[in-house]
Amino acid sequence: MPQLRLALNQIDSRVGDIARNSRTILDWTRHSAAQGAHLVAFPEMALTGYPVEDLALRSSFVEASRTALRTLAARLAEEGFGELPVVVGYLDRSATAQPRYGQPAGAPRNAAAVLHGGEVALTFAKHHLPNYGVFDEFRYFVPGDTMPVVRVRGVDVALAICEDLWQDGGRVPAARSAHAGLLLSVNASPYERDKDDTRLELVRKRAQEAGCTTAYLAMMGGQDELVFDGDSIVVDRDGEVIARAPQFEEGCVVLDLDLPAASADAPTGVVDDGLRIDRVVLSQEPVPAYPPEVSGGYAQRLDDSEEIYSALVVGLRAYVVKNGFRSVLLGLSGGIDSAICAAIACDAVGAENVFGVSMPSKYSSDHSRGDAAELARRTGLNFRTVPIEPMFDAFMGSLGLTGLAEENLQARLRGTTLMAISNQEGHIVLAPGNKSELAVGYSTLYGDAVGAYGPIKDVYKSSVFRLAEWRNRAAAERGQTPPIPENSISKPPSAELRPGQVDTDSLPDYPVLDAILELYVDRDQGADAIVAAGFDPALVAKTLRMVDTAEYKRRQYPPGTKISPKGFGKDRRLPITNGWRESL
Repeated sequence: MPQLRLALNQIDSRVGDIARNSRTILDWTRHSAAQGAHLVAFPEMALTGYPVEDLALRSSFVEASRTALRTLAARLAEEGFGELPVVVGYLDRSATAQPRYGQPAGAPRNAAAVLHGGEVALTFAKHHLPNYGVFDEFRYFVPGDTMPVVRVRGVDVALAICEDLWQDGGRVPAARSAHAGLLLSVNASPYERDKDDTRLELVRKRAQEAGCTTAYLAMMGGQDELVFDGDSIVVDRDGEVIARAPQFEEGCVVLDLDLPAASADAPTGVVDDGLRIDRVVLSQEPVPAYPPEVSGGYAQRLDDSEEIYSALVVGLRAYVVKNGFRSVLLGLSGGIDSAICAAIACDAVGAENVFGVSMPSKYSSDHSRGDAAELARRTGLNFRTVPIEPMFDAFMGSLGLTGLAEENLQARLRGTTLMAISNQEGHIVLAPGNKSELAVGYSTLYGDAVGAYGPIKDVYKSSVFRLAEWRNRAAAERGQTPPIPENSISKPPSAELRPGQVDTDSLPDYPVLDAILELYVDRDQGADAIVAAGFDPALVAKTLRMVDTAEYKRRQYPPGTKISPKGFGKDRRLPITNGWRESL
């Protein structure tokens, strides 16, 4: 059987930074060539970053992508890599009108190309376009209608893009019909909790359907609210794992494969789902036989808490670095939410670039002030105290507020203080709200909701505690100081806006609340189904009412890392003005 050394580069691209992304692709191609690769691949839309959203509608951006692709092909040849096929995802446009989709010639396409000999040897567009969750690809792109096959060193390699594997039909069965020896899919599949297990089973299933070894190359990094976790996978035709890349790490997986030789009478014409085989022969002669030297390896899997925590770190780091910020600022209350956000920030950008502010009021307890200072000592972040009591007294003297208005004033004074420091010193503010609070509106607009990014926006309160305990445990296992004071984890959660206040004055216990919210928010279950799951009808009615009436608050909350199947943002799109209520 012919041999092929495959190099899968799970890189981090920045949306819109085509020049930087081109350099990254060139650098990793050099690395792959140095490893003796015969075929090199990069993720979906690696040249432009993903998702490009409405940039796809700008013809100037599309043309910049196309031009950069041709320039990259020429540059690869100039550097001596002309005979090394390189698969690159990019943004293209259709050459002809697409009347079936109501699109004229020139409509954008989510595409990939094979670069060889200084030229663009083959191009193809994604066949299945996702239109759910965070994906709007029918808004932007027209689908491809070919089954691209490139012959490399005597092996026919079928090519696909992301959703082509996630949906039934299309290029997977077409790869079998085309007698491919390898199916290579380039992807920009965002991270979600437990998605690694789903992804593995998917790739196994598709390899068996395609009847050939299947390589699933994934992107790594972060883009706004999305995180990409890498975790590239290669399985044989029976679905057995050959190699698996690390999670949340940029890098290159190189492995030697024994693959069936391309048949002399390989099929042509139209195959499954009306796809037309587009076959390009780059090199007919197999590689001279050699002893396999690289296996790709199997990276150790992260446990659930480490996986989620890693996603939060990568997401925050990407947002800070890719937007050109240098440092972050957050209020430190001594509570669990600000503590876990501070720990994430220190891990993401370094403690020297994290600035924490304690803003005690007359209701702040001594232990909360002490816990905030202890967190700063343990992590090494920059710390200061700015009491808000003088400001509070001045406002109260002018306005005479009472009740909830008095409580919210404290939160808004803290928000104003943070934004003032941010403007003065150039830090970006982190909002520490968790998903439980956002769901039920347990936050103050222009108070604790101010900020540029919400690191735990998509993390339920119950999970916040688990992550804090994991982070401390991980530090202890490494012989380091656990970053989060034990008192911040063990004490009852409280906003401390009035004497003796605790969260359970207004909310159910968080494990119960989060279980209801997961059914209602993440799974779109109605009131009847939630009650049938064993929850008190009155509590369900109250919780759902709080969720429904807080939509206007959530729309004004900053972006934050998505880790669940349905985060607040693009995933969950409900009208603010909405007369529908769940009834029992």
